[in-house]
Amino acid sequence: MILVADSGSTKTAWRLIDKSGIIAEVTTLGMNPFFRTTEDIVAELKVALFPVTGKGISHIWFYGAGVVNAEKGEIIKHALLHFCPGAAIETHSDLLGACRALLGKNSGIAGILGTGSNACYFDGATITNQIPPLGFILGDEGSGAVMGKHLLGDYFKEVMPAELRSIFENRFRLTKDEALNRVYREARPNHFLASLTPFLKENLAHKYCKSFVEQNFTAFIERNVAKLPGFNESYIGFVGSIAWHFSEILNDVLKKFGINNALFLKNPIDGLVNFHNQN
Repeated sequence: MILVADSGSTKTAWRLIDKSGIIAEVTTLGMNPFFRTTEDIVAELKVALFPVTGKGISHIWFYGAGVVNAEKGEIIKHALLHFCPGAAIETHSDLLGACRALLGKNSGIAGILGTGSNACYFDGATITNQIPPLGFILGDEGSGAVMGKHLLGDYFKEVMPAELRSIFENRFRLTKDEALNRVYREARPNHFLASLTPFLKENLAHKYCKSFVEQNFTAFIERNVAKLPGFNESYIGFVGSIAWHFSEILNDVLKKFGINNALFLKNPIDGLVNFHNQN
C-alpha cells in the first residue's frame, strides 16, 4: 500500500491506494512547514489520519505547500516516520505535485492558484524554470491570501463601493482591531485572508468584484506565467480552489496573453493518484 498526499496551506488530501485502487480517503488541515511543526503535525495525524489508514504502508509521497527545500521537507518526513518507520518517504513541493497531476510525464506549464500561487515550466521529469512565489506579503499574486489582503484593505479604506461594504460588513462582522489581530498576531494569517474570497464569488455580478479578480489574475500572469519561456505556446494547466472557482475569468485573462485551451483540475490529488498508479 502507498499513501499519497496533496497539501495546501488550508487542507491536505490523503489517499491510501494499492493495486486495486483507492482504499481510503482522508482530509486534514494544511501541513505547510512554514506554519506547522513536526510535533503538532504528529498530534493531528495521530487522531485524524493513521487510525483510518492503519499500518502496512510501504511508500509515502507527500506534495505540499511550503516544502521549498530539504529542511522544510524534513519537518513533514519526521512526522510521518513517527507512524511509518519502515516506509520510504518522499516529500516534494506542491508545485511538482501540480506538474505530475496536470501533465503526467509531458512538458508544459503548471500553475497553482489556491491560498497561495505559483507557476513553473515542467520538462516532463523536472521543474526547469520557476518564478519564486515569495509568499502573500511579497508575492503570491492572484492567490486567495493576496486577494483577501487587498479585499480587506479596500473595505477598511472605503475603496470598496458602499453597497458592497454593507454586504461585506454583514457577511463577516469584522472590526478593524479584529482583522489586524488575525493578520498580525494569530497563526495562519494566509488562511484567514483566503477565507474572505468567497465574498468575491458570491458578488461576482458586481463590476467591482469582477474587475478585482481580473486585476489580480492579470498580475499573476504578468509577474509569473509570462516570465516563463514559451508561455503562450506551451500546454498549460492550473490547480487550486481559486483557479477552479474563478476559471471563467481566468480563462478570459489568459486569452488576452495569447493562452488558449488551459486545463483546470479541481482536485490535484486525483491526478496524483493516477500518476502513481501508472508509474
